[in-house]
Amino acid sequence: MTGEQGSRGKSDEAASGAARDAEPVEGTWQEAAGAEGNPQDAGSAPERELFGVRRELAEKFAERLLTDGVQRGLIGPREGERLWERHLYNSAVLAELLPEGATVVDVGSGAGLPGIPLAIARPDLELTLLEPMARRVTWLEEIADELGLPLAVVRGRAEETSTRSRLYDFDYVVARAVSSLDRLAEWCLPLLRPGGWLLAQKGASAAEELERDRASIERRGGERAVVRECGAAALRTPANVVAIRRAETPEPGAAGRKVNGSRARRADNRRKRKER
Repeated sequence: MTGEQGSRGKSDEAASGAARDAEPVEGTWQEAAGAEGNPQDAGSAPERELFGVRRELAEKFAERLLTDGVQRGLIGPREGERLWERHLYNSAVLAELLPEGATVVDVGSGAGLPGIPLAIARPDLELTLLEPMARRVTWLEEIADELGLPLAVVRGRAEETSTRSRLYDFDYVVARAVSSLDRLAEWCLPLLRPGGWLLAQKGASAAEELERDRASIERRGGERAVVRECGAAALRTPANVVAIRRAETPEPGAAGRKVNGSRARRADNRRKRKER
């Protein structure tokens, strides 16, 4: 399926704008998960804690990754032993930083990481997967349809004008193993509404990379950049996430954004969630 992201309506802004402007804070997702069954009630295993009653969908996704995903070159053949810990759990723990009902775009989604695990763990989110390669777009559309996930899949690159004319005003951008922080800031901040957050998953050197690129990030309109840890309760090694806020008033020369009032895709996603 495909879709485009329009600007947030005034009624939506009044209801949730203040919460989404706040710095991402661990634990904001548990109440939202309660609508589908609280993961904490399902048991102590990480898959139950992170995916709750929807863990069977995560298992189906894992099976597809280990079979078709390997055959189609989306993940390496040696990833099987660490698929859950390194990929599915590591992706799903980003949910800790996302408030209920947030609009999220996964830039460079690839095999669907972190977007697909997030969509499984958090059906309240309005997710868009952005991917430039046609074969990966086909894969993402297949997975979304098979798992019944009401998300949008868009082919394109975040840095392209044609993409930015369709995708903008998101609450959050998530990116996993895509590029350096300075490039991510250049590519992704224009996709956010002012006050929105870029959440970039990084490795053990996240703090060093942030300090190296901080000046460039600020020149591109980013602010309040900080390294957060996610998944301490579920992962042996918590995930490092660099959170960067898009400034309300970007620095001179920072990329701007175009705004219009299209909300068709968002309304369609709400309808699909109610039907499920």
